[in-house]
Amino acid sequence: MTSFTQDEVISATDVVRNFSSELKSLTSGEKEKLVIVKNNRFEAVIIPLEEYERMSEAVKVLEKIYKKTKPNGS
Repeated sequence: MTSFTQDEVISATDVVRNFSSELKSLTSGEKEKLVIVKNNRFEAVIIPLEEYERMSEAVKVLEKIYKKTKPNGS
């Protein structure tokens, strides 16, 4: 399970009200991610673009490795 700090959890309403400042907290590195809560449920995570790109590249590498290790190359 992914962990997060209390200051990374924000309501959907607060995201709308404070989008600019919350986005700045991500891009400045103050926060690693924002966990959006709506109706008392965790609904989404916002991460900086650089982190998304890093994760996307990691997935591509893992998919290539997986394809090479599958029997019969399928």
